[in-house]
Amino acid sequence: MSDQTGPVLVVDFGAQYAQLIARRVREANAYSELVANDLSAAEYAAKNPSGIIFSGGPASVNVEGAPEIDPGVYDLGVPILGICYGAQLIAKQRGGVVDRFEAGEYGRTDLTVGGDGGELLGGLPPQQTVWMSHFDCITQAPPGATVTASTANAPVAAFESELVCGVQYHPEVSHTPHGQAVIERWLARSGIDTSWTMANIIDEQVEAIRAQVGEGRAICGLSGGVDSAVAAALVHKAIGSQLTCVYVDTGLMRKNESDQVVETFQKSQGIELIHVRAADDFFDKLAGLSEPEEKRKAIGETFIRVFERASGGIEDAAFLVQGTLYSDVVESGGKHASTIKSHHNVGGLPEDMQFELVEPLRALFKDEVRRVGTELGLPDEIVWRQPFPGPGLGVRIIGEVTPDKVFVLQEADHIVREVLREAGLEREIFQSFAVLPDIRSVGVMGDERTYGYPIIVRAVTSEDVMTADWARIPYDVLEMISNRVINEVDGVNRVAYDITSKPPGTIEWE
Repeated sequence: MSDQTGPVLVVDFGAQYAQLIARRVREANAYSELVANDLSAAEYAAKNPSGIIFSGGPASVNVEGAPEIDPGVYDLGVPILGICYGAQLIAKQRGGVVDRFEAGEYGRTDLTVGGDGGELLGGLPPQQTVWMSHFDCITQAPPGATVTASTANAPVAAFESELVCGVQYHPEVSHTPHGQAVIERWLARSGIDTSWTMANIIDEQVEAIRAQVGEGRAICGLSGGVDSAVAAALVHKAIGSQLTCVYVDTGLMRKNESDQVVETFQKSQGIELIHVRAADDFFDKLAGLSEPEEKRKAIGETFIRVFERASGGIEDAAFLVQGTLYSDVVESGGKHASTIKSHHNVGGLPEDMQFELVEPLRALFKDEVRRVGTELGLPDEIVWRQPFPGPGLGVRIIGEVTPDKVFVLQEADHIVREVLREAGLEREIFQSFAVLPDIRSVGVMGDERTYGYPIIVRAVTSEDVMTADWARIPYDVLEMISNRVINEVDGVNRVAYDITSKPPGTIEWE
């Protein structure tokens, strides 16, 4: 097949790994997009796909009402790869058989490659470990397809035909050691263009931003986080002095964060920056509030009002730059996704907003945004900054938020992140921070009884944000964090470590 440059469409059948499939395709330098499973064949064709991947899903293909795909998709002449449920759906719709076997397979499973392994598995180890998650299995491949692998309880664990392939296991997860090779081989056999890079994205977005904004003016609300920082730098590259950034210092930021934002954007990047010191406004609105949603609402409304006042002097600005990411768009829900929480960049805009949105990162995942930031010359201190909630430390303080509590948490949080950085763990950990609960505990310091705050340390690893695991920090590093926090932060006499994964917990406490 000749090289094709359209997107690889990842059809979401409700799998927890659907986003991860799209990420893996992009890591192979092919552009991918997540799409719903109930589009018509014509709607898929209108997106000009170079390939289509059917994701896994929790349903059984043999249950009434299980999600399907328009059969006309198979007639588009586009290469298709089915994964888990997606492979079973292909088999069922193309004349194969999906049935119950002796038992399901969950977790690590031994795979046996048959014959020459075909184009996807040929040359890979004949015996390998893969990650399975199924009860039904394909017992008979579609007519014209060659079976290339099996397991103890999956007679057809992989199959290939000219345009359609399927694997029962999950090649996208890290638990399948040769999984990325399978995805890359499918892209190669399908003739899909793999020259997509961050440089391409920057050039494309610069052109798109200039076309959208023209001679107009844009404003950007900097939060101090990676997303808004990279969005601002990208828009500035496109339209230069036509962009003005507004940084609202809520008083709820991490230690030294405000100084760093001003230094980076106003002095190093040469971006016009309005720095609004509004801590008093936020503390006034938060006084007496302890319920999480009430605090979020108060912080959000105050931010909007302060931002409006600050941007009021830019009367000719018609565009608002936001650092909305692809994961924000997907997680905030839509026709086929439930909303876990409302993302500030997606669902928190005032109804009477008069700006047209500019969202240059809307098609990117977090790791891709970091790479764009590096390409644009932003410092590592900004690019590799860990995710930070829109309401800031206001939702890491359980109960009422006061200036004194914020100071305690800023100091403790700074120590947590500093110790992890010095231990070389900062980039291995997706997110690490301190939480200040609304309780006090008895302690003994200097032969005297104390009654101080505990600090809870939270550190997680994650690839897709949708799930996260608590980080296995070495004991000596945890000991260093505890000793320093208790010795250096007044009012703290105890440190605890949160070992809850997501699910059942969330990454943040509120």
